[in-house]
Amino acid sequence: MADIVDSRYKIIDQAMRKLGYEKSALLEVLHIAQETFGYLDRDALKFIAKRLKAPYSKVYGVATFYHRFTLKPQGKHTLVVCLGTACYIKGAKEILAALETRFAIKVTQTTNDNLLSLLSARCVGSCSIAPVMICDNKTYGKLTIDETLEKIEEILS
Repeated sequence: MADIVDSRYKIIDQAMRKLGYEKSALLEVLHIAQETFGYLDRDALKFIAKRLKAPYSKVYGVATFYHRFTLKPQGKHTLVVCLGTACYIKGAKEILAALETRFAIKVTQTTNDNLLSLLSARCVGSCSIAPVMICDNKTYGKLTIDETLEKIEEILS
C-alpha cells in the first residue's frame, strides 16, 4: 500500500481488504468509493479494478449500469426524479421538464454554481405516492410541478 498517497484510496483499500479482495465485492466497493470521493472517476475505477484483479471494463460497466453511481462530481444537492410507470403516468416527465427549464440543466448535469445535480431513475419503489423525487436521500411524493419547484427552491436557499 506504499504507492497510495491519497488517504481516500486507503479507505477503499481497507474495505477491499476486509472483503478479501473478492471480485464479488465489486458493488459494495463501488458504493464505498462513491461515498468516499462523492463520485467515481477514472482513477478510482482503475484502482478498484487493479486491486480486485478485475477487468477495467467490468468495473466501468457496473459503475455505469446502476443509476446511483456517478462518474462526475455532483452538486451540493442531488435530485432524482422517478420515471417509473406510475410516476410517468402521473406527470413525472412534465416535472422533470420543468426542473430542466428552471435550472437550465439536463438529466445527469449539475448547475453552474454546483448547487444541484439532476438525475432520473427507472423506479425508486415508491409507486403508491407517485410522482416521486428524492432530494438528498429524502423522498417526496404526490408532487405537482409547482410543489416540486417550490420545494427545490426552498432546499437551495
